[in-house]
Amino acid sequence: MKTYLDELEARYPVLKGNIPAIGELISDMIALYRSSGTFFVAGNGGSGADAEHICGELLKGFCRKRPLGAEDLEKLKQCGDTGSVPFGTQLQNGLRAVSLLSHPALTTAFGNDVDADLAFAQQLWSLGRSGDIFLGISTGGNAANIRKAFITARAKNIKTCLLTGNRHGCCEEFADIVIAVPEKETYRIQELHLPIYHTVCLAVEAEFFKE
Repeated sequence: MKTYLDELEARYPVLKGNIPAIGELISDMIALYRSSGTFFVAGNGGSGADAEHICGELLKGFCRKRPLGAEDLEKLKQCGDTGSVPFGTQLQNGLRAVSLLSHPALTTAFGNDVDADLAFAQQLWSLGRSGDIFLGISTGGNAANIRKAFITARAKNIKTCLLTGNRHGCCEEFADIVIAVPEKETYRIQELHLPIYHTVCLAVEAEFFKE
């Protein structure tokens, strides 16, 4: 982990003050996956796209190969994967991650019938378990749906992390970890969020998939 954090700080010196919080999130995610927990993430607009991006790096190989082991390949073979090129050789191991933007039927129905600001909270209440982690991304730190999701997560004993800028929005009060990059303009905040979550994904991947 230290190698990746040192590299991040070297490439983005402006993030030096965020390194301890980023390290804490990495450690928590490693512990989460060791206990077979689930990582949830959500955001709005560009931050929503970042949430999907993060899940993409966790659910398949990012910078390391994650081939299935012999036992899993045999299980697939016994279930019918008997082609000339078994597709099990192409599948990759993943780390359990759920973007709360990925259920449009639920979120639009809940938004229409109940309250759009509660769509993320509803999913956490239904899917989350004690010990899971929820990462909420809000550049301004005041997104009502992220704040309500944090409150819901706290009630479910789900650890929370806020990825934000330096506007010190109301969401900070409800997050266990706050990674607030030193920018106020939305696009500049987002430009610094990407190397942070790439570093997190790299470090977590390296812990579970050795080369």
